[in-house]
Amino acid sequence: MEQYEPDGLSEAQRAAMRRSLETGRGALTRRSLLRASGAGALALGGAAGLGACGIPPARREGQGPAATDHSAREKRLAFSNWTQYIDVSDDEKRRPTLEAFTRRTGITVTYTEDINDNVEFFGKIKPQLAAGQDTGRDLICVTDWLAARIIRLGWAQKLDPANLPHAYANLAPQFRRPDWDPGRAHSYPWTGISTVIAYNAKATGGRTVDSVSQLLDDPKLKGRVAFLSEMRDTVGMTLLDMGEDPGTVTAAQYDAAIGRLRKGVETRQIRRFTGNDYTADLSKGDLAACLAWAGDLIQLQADNPDIRFAVPAAGYLTATDNLLVPTGARHKANAEKLIDYYYEPPVAARLAAYINYVCPVDGVRPELARIDPALAANTLILPDRAMAAKSRAFRSLTSEEETAFEEKFAALIGA
Repeated sequence: MEQYEPDGLSEAQRAAMRRSLETGRGALTRRSLLRASGAGALALGGAAGLGACGIPPARREGQGPAATDHSAREKRLAFSNWTQYIDVSDDEKRRPTLEAFTRRTGITVTYTEDINDNVEFFGKIKPQLAAGQDTGRDLICVTDWLAARIIRLGWAQKLDPANLPHAYANLAPQFRRPDWDPGRAHSYPWTGISTVIAYNAKATGGRTVDSVSQLLDDPKLKGRVAFLSEMRDTVGMTLLDMGEDPGTVTAAQYDAAIGRLRKGVETRQIRRFTGNDYTADLSKGDLAACLAWAGDLIQLQADNPDIRFAVPAAGYLTATDNLLVPTGARHKANAEKLIDYYYEPPVAARLAAYINYVCPVDGVRPELARIDPALAANTLILPDRAMAAKSRAFRSLTSEEETAFEEKFAALIGA
């Protein structure tokens, strides 16, 4: 039987989170190469937060008592977000979209960049959430797996559709139905994080690399291929290539994908498993091709015209960072107004132009084109209909499944 640590996580889960925080999604997200200043701070504190965060096994505990909403007489809200994850002025002293929201509504936003990684942040707010108390935050932004856990624990308030007309109407179809929050009853995405194939055209001799099968089987790429050290991305992309859906993956299908990847390790087709440190090797040509996060590629392409990306015909993985109103929040309606505001296309365009992640708002393309036509045409920011149709998400896992899956993946990558 799997033994759990006092914080409710198995050692396999803890090890996977350490990888994520050091070089994986936890290190990548919100600090793309576009904004390198201050990036090192985001990697700090991650491992230390693991032992103290006290994340319990996910379980349904109900919605919890409804908090009294003081929005009508207290025109303010507190919003916790990741570093460098919102538009700022050229002098970096103002946040234009937030200032415009306050001018329009009279609602003052206390905006705090106090999320450095999901685990550490959850450790900060868990005691208050568990006690049904106000965390001091009316709106938080967390990655899908943590959003799922908070919702399952009953620690997120159900949103009022009457306060979210733009969000309801403009949410892009590919983000509408996560299995962990059907119908987006408790959450709306702030941005999407896509996993695609990247390659250095000079290193491949001008050949396109557009499938996981090529990464695993093409002898011309042997020893110059990298997969990601994030389990959901690497196994999910492999499952898609095998004709399986990560959104409904079974244990047997998962084992088959691990077996396929293991062959790539044993034959030395795969050079290594990487976090976001693949960027330097790909740019130099030491890696010919790899799985990559879209948030990295826009800047890589700007710096090196040989860097290309491809969306496999079989599909690609997309994760999300999501806005939630925690239980105990004093200003739920004000927070809902802010969520809805960022789903107005002109506002969403200004945000997307700055942060360059996948925009979850339909109808934003003409607005973004007024700001920067090149960004509006970039499918890494605004997937076209054909690309969006290929987007898939890895299904929610039980704590037991996550432990078993992570243990097998750790054995594969030698972690």
